[in-house]
Amino acid sequence: MRLRSLLFVPGDRPDRMAKAMGTGADALILDLEDAVAPDAKPRARDAIAAFLSRPRDADVGLFVRINPVDGPLAADDLAAILDARPDGIVLPKAEGLVSLHALAARGVTHIPILPIATETPAAIFRLGDYAGASIPLAGLTWGAEDLPAAIGATSAREADGDYTAPYRLARALTLFGAHAAGVPAIETVYPDFRDLDGLAAYAGRARRDGFTGMMAIHPAQVAVINAAFTPSEEELARARAIVELFAANPGAGALQLDGRMVDAPHLKAAQRLLARVTP
Repeated sequence: MRLRSLLFVPGDRPDRMAKAMGTGADALILDLEDAVAPDAKPRARDAIAAFLSRPRDADVGLFVRINPVDGPLAADDLAAILDARPDGIVLPKAEGLVSLHALAARGVTHIPILPIATETPAAIFRLGDYAGASIPLAGLTWGAEDLPAAIGATSAREADGDYTAPYRLARALTLFGAHAAGVPAIETVYPDFRDLDGLAAYAGRARRDGFTGMMAIHPAQVAVINAAFTPSEEELARARAIVELFAANPGAGALQLDGRMVDAPHLKAAQRLLARVTP
């Protein structure tokens, strides 16, 4: 499943779910956690289960963000949605294998999990755990809102909007944790949904750094995110040229292409890029 863009949709708004299918998002995250007030959660569970039971568009993945697995609401969330077989479960407040084992104990062993892996202090020290997961993972992502609240920080951001050092660390560890586990690294949301230029720059940096997709909080963000994480024709042409060059020179350690040296890391990057766009 291609996961360039994952759009959050409140679970108690079935009208928005239907509209979100036409946004171009690679996946929807039907939310039972933060976007839904406590007294609306039963209604949201019913709405999500009904939506999942409709005929599916195979091009759009349907994920559900449940409530934290160690809390009192997750059991009811899972009871409502598992029979409808979502394409993935987004797991908030994830703390490595401890949380994955807790899901498995509730019967979730067959649906890919997307952990939000930096929302508690303990979670930061378990980002390497996911490489040993026996439950399938859809990817690994992070968040910059719950963690500062958990430790009493006043903000995760500098005055110019950039992350402060602790949250840059959380982001980097998530990136490396995802690649260590061999799963997609998914960038967190860009909160200002009206600032599409800022979003484009943010998503561009994420792709530069090694993220392969990003979560969205508003439909207007989807096209910008998709564009940022879709390789250009020039990039694809260069990647093909590198692969073909090494295929024509088996055993070579370093070669020249367009006046620049390329070696094994360039070949690996080219192969990875082409694999992302190959059906």
